[in-house]
Amino acid sequence: MPMLPQIADGLAEGRLVPFLGPGVLSLDGPGPVPDSPQALAAFFAARVALPRRVRGNVWATAQYIEGARHRQTVRALMREAFAPPLRPNALHRLVARARPPLVVSAWYDRTLETALAGSVGWGSVAGTSRHGVGPAGCPSWWWKTRDAAGRAVPDEVSDTWSTLVYRPHGAVEPDADMLVSDSDYVEVLTEIDIQTPIPPMVKERRTGRGFLFLGCRFDDQMLRIFARQIMKRSQGPHYAVLDGAPTRNEARFLTEQGITRIDAPLADLVPVLAGERV
Repeated sequence: MPMLPQIADGLAEGRLVPFLGPGVLSLDGPGPVPDSPQALAAFFAARVALPRRVRGNVWATAQYIEGARHRQTVRALMREAFAPPLRPNALHRLVARARPPLVVSAWYDRTLETALAGSVGWGSVAGTSRHGVGPAGCPSWWWKTRDAAGRAVPDEVSDTWSTLVYRPHGAVEPDADMLVSDSDYVEVLTEIDIQTPIPPMVKERRTGRGFLFLGCRFDDQMLRIFARQIMKRSQGPHYAVLDGAPTRNEARFLTEQGITRIDAPLADLVPVLAGERV
């Protein structure tokens, strides 16, 4: 694949934004935490009796649990699901070494932050739910900015960071503030097309860059919407490592967004992305 060295250079030089999906967690094989929306839905189903209509859909499943057993139950189950400690794999370490200006981490674990621990000049901004946050119009209604130590800081502090980790769905740690139920996403989706929930520092850092999707699938409408809106007004080129035949919806999405598909196992490409000409 002749474009791979070019992609590796784009990653190393900060011209490509790594967009890490849940599949990154299974780079070395199945792990101890859910590595897809379907796996997280199965985790919920193993612990709560669910009606057939919501089974297999993680957002609907979380909404049912929230309505039947309260939001605290959802938070407790999410903490349980992502409680097993995770060691950064080769891709996490690669991104941590590259220190791109912007990296999107689109799942609920904080493995990338573990890989970045000990280095300076980075922090994160994460999407928040509407449970226990500020009033309408306040930036904290949509996101929360944290430094490398996990402390909440004003948004403008991010201007001093060389690397910004963007977590559009939030994270289990440190306070289990995340988007996971249908009601969480309804609030965001009402305004995401006009970009209100996208933090300004993310908008700034995506400008003039392309995206490199790693460990992502686009077979869920929610995931397609988020990817599309996060990419919005970026320059490109865009690439997605997608092993195996895409679904019809995935193929349509890749075409519409001008994303070049790389048909290969992610694990096989990590050495090339690291700059090893193999």
